[in-house]
Amino acid sequence: MAAVVSPLPPAAPAPPGGGAGPPEGSEALLVALGAGLAAASHPLLYVKLLVQVGHEPLPPTIGRNVLGRKVLYLPGFFTYARHIVEVDGKRGLFRGLTPRLISSTLSTITRGSVKKAFPLEDMEHVSNKDDVKTSLRKVVKETSHEMMMQCMSRVVSHPLHVISMRCMVQFIGREVKYSGVFSAIGRILKEEGILGFFVGLVPHILGDVIFLWCCNLLAHFINTYAVDDNFSQASVIRSYTKFVIGIAVSMLTYPFLLVGDLMAVNNCGLRAGLPPYAPAFTSWIHCWRHLSAQGQLFRGSSLLFRRAPIPASCFPID
Repeated sequence: MAAVVSPLPPAAPAPPGGGAGPPEGSEALLVALGAGLAAASHPLLYVKLLVQVGHEPLPPTIGRNVLGRKVLYLPGFFTYARHIVEVDGKRGLFRGLTPRLISSTLSTITRGSVKKAFPLEDMEHVSNKDDVKTSLRKVVKETSHEMMMQCMSRVVSHPLHVISMRCMVQFIGREVKYSGVFSAIGRILKEEGILGFFVGLVPHILGDVIFLWCCNLLAHFINTYAVDDNFSQASVIRSYTKFVIGIAVSMLTYPFLLVGDLMAVNNCGLRAGLPPYAPAFTSWIHCWRHLSAQGQLFRGSSLLFRRAPIPASCFPID
């Protein structure tokens, strides 16, 4: 879902709407654009995942916060990315890109196919002239349709998402266990069975569903009841409402994204999924409780100003 650097799912949920699916040419364009965005953002996702699993190869540095107090900062995205380049070269920033591109393509195609198979009837735009029951019925119908598309695309694309995550975290232990898409599929089937492709799926879907409903309902109530149609800039404000709400709601749902990604690499034979990075979790709820107890449910949500969980006073300063 879209949001703070989040994570994001293979394809960000689109705003709800009605009508038939896009023409074939438009669908191909959406696939190409999705693949392009996935490739361009991959280094960011790669660094984010390494931070999520707790890999900190570089020492913190001492800086000052806005109040002038000394604090310890962990390396930000650019410093971390430079470290990856030093170890693996520039191509190393795109480790795991191939399965991610396939996952993104499957997600886009699935959304389009579901939209064509279950078209949403054209509906009137929600207006502040509607009574509460009518307006809510419209929003609920649209959001339910969008939720179905998002859940189906998530299920179809998740196996490749798991493979992509595992390819990326091999950087930590310098493993080559998942060296290609087809060999990775065979290995997961052999070692974990079909369910191995869907580890971490439940928290991802829960995060998607909560994100959709919160965004759509909050945007509906604000646009319908808080923004007056007589206001000259009403349409401009309404166009930005869902975007702003999406940023806020993504912070609420970020722990689901974190837990889903950690479960995808947990106890799979890679160093990143074993102690000291993480215990072998029995379920995603076990993972959630473990992170919550450590105060780490938002680990990796920011990649620019990352404060270390150690007081700066613990380090000598010349």
